[in-house]
Amino acid sequence: MTKKEFVDLYFAEGDFTTKAEAERKAVSFVNTIEKALSRGDEVSFLGFGKFKVIERAARTCRNPQTGEEMKVAAKKAVKFTAGKDLGLLVNKK
Repeated sequence: MTKKEFVDLYFAEGDFTTKAEAERKAVSFVNTIEKALSRGDEVSFLGFGKFKVIERAARTCRNPQTGEEMKVAAKKAVKFTAGKDLGLLVNKK
């Protein structure tokens, strides 16, 4: 789903007067999550899931084309864990 498709769905589901308003609020929501994660905070929505920052250790891997060993530096990554309600909704049959 592209950002445009998401905004269209968000506009249809939400209480907005225009699509531009829906897009501004969606962008503001995402920016707020990004700002919290960049500070190292967790963002948790009961029933939906949790975003948190994790540390990935440095490691050695292989280039699959050449077989040459490469070093990958340590870095931070964002991890999302789905909540119970979201998991049930996605697996509903």
